[in-house]
Amino acid sequence: MTFRYFFALLLSLASFSSLATAAKDAEFYTLLEEIWQYELSVSPLLASRHGDHSLAAQLPDISPEALARKHGMWVQYRNALEKYNVDNLSNDGFIALLMQKYRLDDYIDQYRFRAHLIPINSEYGFHATMAGLPHLSRFKTDEDYLAYIHRLHSLPPYFEQQISYMRQGLKEGYTQPKVVLKGFDEAIKAYLVDRPEDSGFYAPFTSFPDYFSATQKKALNAAGREAVEKSVLPAYQMFYHFMVNEYIPGARQSIAAQHWPEGDAYYANRAKHYTTTDMTPQEIHQLGLREVTRIREEMQRIVDEVKFHGDINDFIQFLREDPQFYAESAEDLLKEASFIAKKMDAKLPSLFEYLPRTPYGVAPVPDNIAPKYTTGRYIHPSGDDKPGYYWVNTYALDKRPLYALPALTLHEAVPGHHLQISLAAELDALPMVRRNTYISAFGEGWGLYSEFLGIEAGIYETPYDNFGRLSYEMWRACRLVVDTGMHTMGWSRQQAVDYMMENTALSEHNVNTEIDRYISWPAQALSYKIGEIKIKALRKKAEKALGQHFDVRKFHRAVLENGSVPLFILEQHINTFIKQQKAITQ
Repeated sequence: MTFRYFFALLLSLASFSSLATAAKDAEFYTLLEEIWQYELSVSPLLASRHGDHSLAAQLPDISPEALARKHGMWVQYRNALEKYNVDNLSNDGFIALLMQKYRLDDYIDQYRFRAHLIPINSEYGFHATMAGLPHLSRFKTDEDYLAYIHRLHSLPPYFEQQISYMRQGLKEGYTQPKVVLKGFDEAIKAYLVDRPEDSGFYAPFTSFPDYFSATQKKALNAAGREAVEKSVLPAYQMFYHFMVNEYIPGARQSIAAQHWPEGDAYYANRAKHYTTTDMTPQEIHQLGLREVTRIREEMQRIVDEVKFHGDINDFIQFLREDPQFYAESAEDLLKEASFIAKKMDAKLPSLFEYLPRTPYGVAPVPDNIAPKYTTGRYIHPSGDDKPGYYWVNTYALDKRPLYALPALTLHEAVPGHHLQISLAAELDALPMVRRNTYISAFGEGWGLYSEFLGIEAGIYETPYDNFGRLSYEMWRACRLVVDTGMHTMGWSRQQAVDYMMENTALSEHNVNTEIDRYISWPAQALSYKIGEIKIKALRKKAEKALGQHFDVRKFHRAVLENGSVPLFILEQHINTFIKQQKAITQ
């Protein structure tokens, strides 16, 4: 066999292999699209969010029969994925395979562990999701308004089904702990207005397209008022009475997830889901303790730098109490957050090769949920004609320190969640599962890494700002300790509060809100620090391997170009990036 013949044979085999992989990818992507379309068909709100208004008059069917049918389909689709693997898919196809498995596994596990019996946590729930209906709906035609009105009339049976599940949870031991539900009834009560016109659900009927006739407007106005008065308000009143008279009095005393039926297995499952690692709760706990020690040493250096007379705990108390660190009005706090966000906007080109098309705004957390809501959060767009929003909590201004605002802003807006989520949504060539699956370890890890980028961008202008950044990093490190401690190691709620108060500069109000969140949302809080540690480690690896040829803009592109991915996939991708960059520069 001549070399030329051998080389030609190799080329033909490679070509055949490439064609076979392309055919397999096409077949696989057809399956992914089928799964996505099924998901839209059983998730009317998801469909509306993605601009599909064919189900705009419907709410999700959450009856036991519907949940069982969906579970059966998730299992069927999950089994169908088993014929595909790394050997018969392209790299992009294989990542999509892992993402689809991740998404389906979560649906299957949630059903197995009966998560539908607990449709609320300390700060959120189905009732708050429904309050977003005006933002999900389209209002361009008569039919759009009528579809929305039909959704409003569907709220009472939807609420009844959720309450039925919660009653079942009371009987079977699946409830949120009583301690995290303090004030929850007041959050529901905020929806119970005296007049239909004062309800947020009525907002779409306060303005109409100019081309609507006066007759149309009058008829829709009346129909909207009736829907709010006869369906929306009674649904929330029913839920309020249930929470006050049944659920809160009957909720469990224990705070640990391990005390739910199959609690230890559930917590381990959630830890794996949120971190995308196989770390045990004990390993995560020990990692947290090491991080707390390291960060505390960095904090001490700042205390020494400002020549403060006292230890770290005295310094933290000073930060909590001195009025110079707090805004005097909600408007002042929002203006400062907006200023920081705009300042970071100008730094983005030096850190990123490409930026998202979608803009974002800065807005307060809605009043009806603010008292028990976290300090800030990113709210992704409700449609392709809408912006994202960086929500800032303006409730209890004396608990919202300005020195922590730079880190919060970078995490929630740019270069954090808005930038990462928007770029992922704009990867038009990727299947929908890759553009719309949020992996907490990646997304929250990126958010915390974004706080770190503020050092390079010059956002932390004072030692106090930098201490605020470290406090936020410490906050996430403490989560590893207290979340595993409470749910698997017998820690009391007070023990967790004391640990956070001892080691972070968060206000007591924030600490209590956060601890309730960890109790009611097991293991989610583990994702932040574990994801950040991985991204930082991969950057150090790339910097060491590439030396003077390391380009942070190219590194960030490599991190973000596949959208949200499990940490082990990210690591493989960065290893490939390093090899490719070496080949280019040698």
